Amino acid sequence: MKKLSELYEGYPDIPIEGIKINSKEVTPGDLFVCTMGVTTDRHDYIEDAILHGASAAVVSRDVSCSVPTIRVGNTNLELPRLASKFYDYPEKKLKILAVTGTNGKTTTAEIIQYLLGKETCGYLGTNGIRCSKFDSPIRNTTPDSDRLYQYFRKFVDAGCKYLSMEASSEAFFRNRLDNLHFDVGIITNITKDHLNVHKTIENYVSCKKQILKQIKETGVSILNTEDQYFKECLNLSKQALTYGKMEGATLQIISYQLKNSKTEIVLRYKEEDYTVLSPLLGEFNVYNLCAALLGGLSLGISLDQLLKRIPTIKTPSGRLEFLEFGQPYKIVLDYAHTPDAFSKIYPFLNSIKEKRLITVTGSAGGREIEKRGPMGKIVLENSDLVIFTMDDPRSENVDSIIDDLISNSNLKNYKRIQNREEAIHYALSIAKEKDIVLIAGKGTDNYMAIGDQYIPYCDLDVIKSYFKTSKKKDAL
Repeated sequence: MKKLSELYEGYPDIPIEGIKINSKEVTPGDLFVCTMGVTTDRHDYIEDAILHGASAAVVSRDVSCSVPTIRVGNTNLELPRLASKFYDYPEKKLKILAVTGTNGKTTTAEIIQYLLGKETCGYLGTNGIRCSKFDSPIRNTTPDSDRLYQYFRKFVDAGCKYLSMEASSEAFFRNRLDNLHFDVGIITNITKDHLNVHKTIENYVSCKKQILKQIKETGVSILNTEDQYFKECLNLSKQALTYGKMEGATLQIISYQLKNSKTEIVLRYKEEDYTVLSPLLGEFNVYNLCAALLGGLSLGISLDQLLKRIPTIKTPSGRLEFLEFGQPYKIVLDYAHTPDAFSKIYPFLNSIKEKRLITVTGSAGGREIEKRGPMGKIVLENSDLVIFTMDDPRSENVDSIIDDLISNSNLKNYKRIQNREEAIHYALSIAKEKDIVLIAGKGTDNYMAIGDQYIPYCDLDVIKSYFKTSKKKDAL
């Protein structure tokens, strides 16, 4: 708690209990910040915030209301500065490793936490906020600043010295990460994505590159030598560590192969070769592991010490996650929802498949229509059977989305089942011994966006319900 006078000189000594930008979440004593959303002007919700108990409001235009208002030039830019001050600058008490990229953010950020240890390193991203003291879900990959700095404070109070966090391109675009200076900035890769927000690939790439501009003078950037924007990013870096197959990379990938459900990797560092046995599968996870290892090295931790931690790594939930319910076939849950993500996951799955590969997938409504055709083509060409279904359709017709997904291919190895739960149950019901069922797109998300509603939904729960029902039928 702070007084308004501590946050803004010359204002009354009103107690401020918290900072909020959503009027519905305001509780008595909060300071309401009228930020500007894509389609929302939160100045329009001041009265609702006051009804919920707001003590004061930060505004960027004149308003008439019953609580004190603080006028600033831009509320979006003011929010991170204000939140940092309110929570006593917690970001300055953490060494922050920020990970951005089209694919691999979550896995890389979680591997970093495993390598550094949950006792001293927190994780913040798609899978929530986690350390040895707590594990909670969050709404966005990179939350708005009112929540973000609250989480920073929570990590500091839990005794964390490091924070491994996902930094989305939208977060840079929305100014959520303004005011932050990273000790380590990692770019896993940059391919076309989120053009519904950024409009052009140039804007998207610019937001990804922003991470490099916010690295401390003493900080380090970590770059993938095989990414198409590698040289551009390298030129923007103050100090860079690199990884990939390229000779001369700081951490060079010499070879990798699947061995007994693990990946045997040979890495070269400072002219010495190291053989690593990783529990993570797939070529893309070799790269994610390398990025994470360099993150640890950049903090002064020895490679030997980091390598000893690798056996503790667990597959991040919903990331190439193999599920076991006693079934004679493989079930793989993954977030893949872009052409690039599918082009990475299929080579691995096809290398281990013994019979059929069945894919359940869809595409989000209201955004990125241009990716649907190329993505559907990749899915159809790499699967024996595809069940196209919904994936956050929002206000779009599911059949219209499926029409877009099949538009670039003449293949007919697909079936339409609009209801995602029915689609998953159908795929599991037809799977036979040694088949692989890939359920892609939503991972362990806990909602389905239909119209303007977020309906409780989770692929993992649907899969569990299928086997629970099957066991009951077997018992009859």
